[in-house]
Amino acid sequence: MDIRHLAYFSEVAKHLSFTKAASTLHVSQPSLSKAIKQIESELSVPLFYRSKQLELTDAGKAVLVNAKHVLEAFQNLTTELTDILELKKGEIKIGIPPIVGPAFFSKLISKYKELYPYIEIILTEVGSKKIKEGIEDGSLDIGLICNLPVNNGKFEFMKVTHDPLKLVVHKQNRLASNTEVELSDLINEHFILYQQDFSLYDRIIEECLSKGYHPKVVCNSSQKDFIVEMVEAKLGVTLLPSRIAHSIHNPNITVLDLMNSTLSLELGLVWRKDKYLPYAVRELISLSEDFIKAK
Repeated sequence: MDIRHLAYFSEVAKHLSFTKAASTLHVSQPSLSKAIKQIESELSVPLFYRSKQLELTDAGKAVLVNAKHVLEAFQNLTTELTDILELKKGEIKIGIPPIVGPAFFSKLISKYKELYPYIEIILTEVGSKKIKEGIEDGSLDIGLICNLPVNNGKFEFMKVTHDPLKLVVHKQNRLASNTEVELSDLINEHFILYQQDFSLYDRIIEECLSKGYHPKVVCNSSQKDFIVEMVEAKLGVTLLPSRIAHSIHNPNITVLDLMNSTLSLELGLVWRKDKYLPYAVRELISLSEDFIKAK
């Protein structure tokens, strides 16, 4: 028995048809039948009921489960060897959240490209919920997410930063003369918040509800500059991570501390635990660890 025979068996079991499997595999039907009979002979069990409709036997079902594991392990092996033989060429599909993603990733990606100039980096800018979905369905290799609970059964997670949220208001706002405010002080304010696919949006709503009110959201955006412009236009107040809030150089904007608040930006890298990680992705994770330690 060899890997090719297991692949033949798996394809026949998938289609429950020697004809369809032979067509898919581009082999002759007699060759396919011979390979299956060889497996049955070596294992001393029939794998299919051969009647009008092909059907797996109980033994065939057991073999199929294990054959999938063997084929997946072999695929992982060949993929890893390809990584090495191709001198780390390839691509990485990364999901980053707008507003907070570029601030962390810009220096990291720049350094990575210096080390591995032939690896293509494909960045997708979406909210944390969409990033988690992309990693789960395989359309993304790795992602940077905010405040999103991670299922440890499926994902690996590396904490990148913890950044408390600050209140950002127009200098003429009634609260601007304070140095710090309570979240409950904002009950009559209009809020300019993130898009609803941002995990921080949910956290802010939950925190306001715990203070006894639902915030009056007048605008949602994924763009930091637009949010700040709305505050400058006196359309409302916003909550931004400390690093971003204090980077705003605008004489019409005032940044205030939030007292007795658990609101913060928890930023972390996430990837699938049970999926083979290409060499290029593993190197990005390793470089990220170095960046975090250097902070």
